[in-house]
Amino acid sequence: MKPRALITGASRGIGAAIAEALAAAGHPVILNYQSNQAAAEGVAEAIRAAGGSATLARFDVGDAAASSAAIAELLADPTPIGVLVNNAGITRDAPFASLSREEWSDVLRTSLDGFFNVTQPLVMPMVRRRWGRIITMSSISGIMGNRGQVAYAAAKAGVIGATKALAQEIARRGVTVNAVAPGLIETDMIQGVPREAVLPKIPANRLGTAEEVASLVTFLCSDAASYITGQVISINGGMA
Repeated sequence: MKPRALITGASRGIGAAIAEALAAAGHPVILNYQSNQAAAEGVAEAIRAAGGSATLARFDVGDAAASSAAIAELLADPTPIGVLVNNAGITRDAPFASLSREEWSDVLRTSLDGFFNVTQPLVMPMVRRRWGRIITMSSISGIMGNRGQVAYAAAKAGVIGATKALAQEIARRGVTVNAVAPGLIETDMIQGVPREAVLPKIPANRLGTAEEVASLVTFLCSDAASYITGQVISINGGMA
């Protein structure tokens, strides 16, 4: 049996697509979500209907105590967690001059504190087994920046630095650590973005799909990607 895969923020969008793809590749998946239980159960039911295995884990990745307790419970299961996809993230878009301290903290807490809270307790079990895959979702905003997204860009740039540093620490132990930086992907997060304004900026002249991102993540989680670590892989239709 393949190791279990924990995907944070897996109730919708890119996270749900990644969970479905990893389940189709044979991983029993753990779907983390914070509040939308109905959506998470819907993803789990779709995975089971397709012949996969899915369980739910409700906790806020930005809450250190809640994350620690939830992951300790997950690690008590004898089937190892060999794949982690740090997908949970939020936006609080606003011009920097009007960005509140609370909005800044919310965004960084979810992406950066969330990276630490979920990844740190899973690293040594992967190292001891000498196999693991850690994928963290960054963004084109973390590479290029974006007007109105100072907090989000800072958070997504931060996980790139964390990815590169952690990859160097544990590469010899057979654990790879990579980041995936999507561009404009057709999900709820970009609802309201005028297509006529953004398509001219994308050489491919279309938005990406969550399934395309999921395919990339699934490859990075495979044995075929064992020599790829410390990388930031963009999937953005040629924008950067």
